[in-house]
Amino acid sequence: MDIRKLTDHLSVSPQISVADVAKIKAAGFTTIVNNRPDGEEAGQPLNADIKAAVEDAGLVFHFVPVTSAPFDPKHLAETQRILDNEVGPILFYCRTGTRCTNLWAISQKGKVPGAQLIDAAFDAGYNISGLADELG
Repeated sequence: MDIRKLTDHLSVSPQISVADVAKIKAAGFTTIVNNRPDGEEAGQPLNADIKAAVEDAGLVFHFVPVTSAPFDPKHLAETQRILDNEVGPILFYCRTGTRCTNLWAISQKGKVPGAQLIDAAFDAGYNISGLADELG
């Protein structure tokens, strides 16, 4: 597992497995969000399997499947709703973590200065400087 912290409230990760859920819970996360559609690549764990493991572990699960920017406004709104309403540390995951990072940054546009979003992503190992104009 390669969990990378973006904020005190949110971290991102590449694809997780059912076996990773216990480790994620032990790390203190209370919510897991899957940003990866089923069937993106062969061998990818199914959303339903991850969801079952997360819920069996007593954690909250959300499925906000996105592909790439530009993101649908409903996905941005759902992301913001999750960030605003879930109490504990949240883990978003996708194939590499980049998509989650982009989704988070764009959902924060107008709330957090663009340069701060880019810096937080960079500190976590993601270069989202290509979003600079969009983030303002």
